[in-house]
Amino acid sequence: MTDPAESTRSDAWKTKPTDRFVLRWIKMNLSARITPGLLGLKWLRPWMITLCSTTVGVFAGVVFALGWGWVAGILAAFSQVLDGVDGQFSRLAFLQTKGGAFLDSVLDRYVDVALIMGMVVYLARLSPGLSLSMLLTVGFLALCGSSLISYTTARAESLGLAMGKPTLASKGTRTTTIVLCAWASLIWPAAPLVALVYLAVHPNLVVIRRLLLAHGK
Repeated sequence: MTDPAESTRSDAWKTKPTDRFVLRWIKMNLSARITPGLLGLKWLRPWMITLCSTTVGVFAGVVFALGWGWVAGILAAFSQVLDGVDGQFSRLAFLQTKGGAFLDSVLDRYVDVALIMGMVVYLARLSPGLSLSMLLTVGFLALCGSSLISYTTARAESLGLAMGKPTLASKGTRTTTIVLCAWASLIWPAAPLVALVYLAVHPNLVVIRRLLLAHGK
């Protein structure tokens, strides 16, 4: 078996072929700075890193709901970086399993929901000019779009349907948009509304496109 230390000489462990440019940049430049230093921890397992990433991400949603947008942005960014570490660690330490990949994908959805719900509560407390019913509608669409991106990707793969290149509405882009708008709330408190509207529009447009591509196949 190849020595993990030797594997770090190649960049193949840093990303997956399906990673788009945002997630690829995060993994190559941020996650990859953490992962090699963890290889010496013989007791560490990828699922532990996955649970840590999820815990931080869900807590970011709670902090968002409490009104601390910029702090939530810091936590969400850290969660996103850790989300790249677990996969890198599993590849370098030769601990990759299908169960681990499944766990990571499922727990990612909990983070998505926590961040979106946190933003909705944050904006409801802020009253940015939208009625509560409109805000809840936008939040509902954001939740649907974010969840269906992952679901339609997995379902299309299981059915052998070609959906083209990986979408720009992937988790990396969605989380980065939330993080940037959360940080911007220091200057403009209503900035997270931009992220919520983006999540309500772009992912759903991608899902509609996929439905059209799958029609008649």
